[in-house]
Amino acid sequence: MTHRELLVVGSQRIDVLQDGAGPAIVLLPSSLRDSLDFNPVAGHLAEAGFLVLRPQPRGMAGSTGPLQGLDLNLLAQDVAAVIQRLGGGRAVVAGHAFGHFVARVTDLNHPELVRGVAVLAGAARHFPPGLTEAVDIAASADAPAADRTAALRRAFFAPGNDAAPWLNGWYPGLRDAYRGASATPPKQAWWPRSHSPVLDLQGADDPWRPPSTRDELRAVLGDAVTVSIIAQASHALPVEQPAAVAAAIADWARTLPP
Repeated sequence: MTHRELLVVGSQRIDVLQDGAGPAIVLLPSSLRDSLDFNPVAGHLAEAGFLVLRPQPRGMAGSTGPLQGLDLNLLAQDVAAVIQRLGGGRAVVAGHAFGHFVARVTDLNHPELVRGVAVLAGAARHFPPGLTEAVDIAASADAPAADRTAALRRAFFAPGNDAAPWLNGWYPGLRDAYRGASATPPKQAWWPRSHSPVLDLQGADDPWRPPSTRDELRAVLGDAVTVSIIAQASHALPVEQPAAVAAAIADWARTLPP
């Protein structure tokens, strides 16, 4: 059963969903979406013997905190507070798409708290053009449903997978805050560095991660990176294939040092 904890950190509130018990795994959602997207993944991981922590990003659900001047360092600081207060001081941090930026910077800034980083549908370092614009259309409540659905199919969902659930659940009003946050620290400061082992979990049909880029992270970080490909999945990987994603994370997490 999911339990909700509202952490008070100074004047800030961090709304955290908790499932299960055991070694901690923190799940971080993709851009402009909240942690409810991880409901099925969290359930599978809890059944596999893990404590699953899902902090809601600032401005979403019950999480509050300054959005002006937001950057990845501040978002990583929020994750660190969750690990310290609820995760026993050590956790695997798994980030979906934009969430992997936050996960990687948490490892960069707070290595003592991070056992490993799971990158879920992380985009290529240089991804194809037009995809960011598709996100804007998908997230826009003002765009026609047909256009939004087409954008979702282009940028997020593999052929045959149902994109309709993602017509809801967006926070388009936070777009500028989170796009600005992604610039600091710059990608070159954290992308080619890691203190922890990395699981690079990719959807086989993800346009943000063309086949030619499958091994680009392993080429930089070497044997610290485990690459795994999930079939019948695109950029909405944890939503499209939650059982496979949870199994991959669980199997990999069990190989990590405490």
